[in-house]
Amino acid sequence: MLALPFPEFDPVALSFYSIEVRWYGLSYMAGLLLGWLYIRRLVSTPSLWPFGKAPFSADKVDDLLLFMTVGVIVGGRLGSVLLYEPGYYTDNPFEILAVWKGGMAFHGALIGCGAAVSVFAWRNNVSARSAMDVCTAAVPIGLVFGRLANFINGELFGRPTDMPWGMVFPSAKFDFPNLEPLVRHPSQLYEAALEGVALFLLLRLLTHSKGALQSPGLITGMFLIGYGCARSFSELFRQFDVHHAFSAYGLTPGIVYSIPMILLGIWFVRTAGARQKSFA
Repeated sequence: MLALPFPEFDPVALSFYSIEVRWYGLSYMAGLLLGWLYIRRLVSTPSLWPFGKAPFSADKVDDLLLFMTVGVIVGGRLGSVLLYEPGYYTDNPFEILAVWKGGMAFHGALIGCGAAVSVFAWRNNVSARSAMDVCTAAVPIGLVFGRLANFINGELFGRPTDMPWGMVFPSAKFDFPNLEPLVRHPSQLYEAALEGVALFLLLRLLTHSKGALQSPGLITGMFLIGYGCARSFSELFRQFDVHHAFSAYGLTPGIVYSIPMILLGIWFVRTAGARQKSFA
């Protein structure tokens, strides 16, 4: 009785005859488009860059958006398949292509986007680290929309709680029919605040007040560390996946997959600004 009512959103934002546009897809579109605009602003501000020159012109950001989109979609989907539900997709291989049903893993999207940005840098003969810096500076924007979409879908809900802002998620009864209804953390909103808003503000401070883009790789490293820590903390409130192999000894898949991110981020920070060729 003390739980906040969960606003049961229709996962379909728009429909036209048999064509449906879901909030999940709109969130990815909004994140990519706003990220594209933010990256254009970054490369159009000479004072942020070494010697007052961005690594590439604003016109190249249009091409970068295409590479990022492919990397996010392909990487995110394969990450969900390989990192979280390999057994299910082995039995249902045609479901791998059903991206409109959801099922995207951030860690997979990160790997896919990193590979795509590296290819972009190679094709355009620009610093891969600087290209990654502008992309990671914008990634938290997409994370906000992605986590809000998770909330709208009622998925990735939190663990049981007695906090006054807890909610009963109707979708939880499909996973825990013998336990529901339970009051749970709205962990999607925690992640939107930490991985999205807070991380964006931190990176914004570093790029605009601390000259971080002057040291290629620094923003990439800080993003990896910041996201890894924020995700690991949020996992303490997110529903424990008892079926995953990494759900043991207080760990979760999200924490396990974030540990290499943090270590890689530390390496990027320690080597930031190292002398490099155009593509490095």
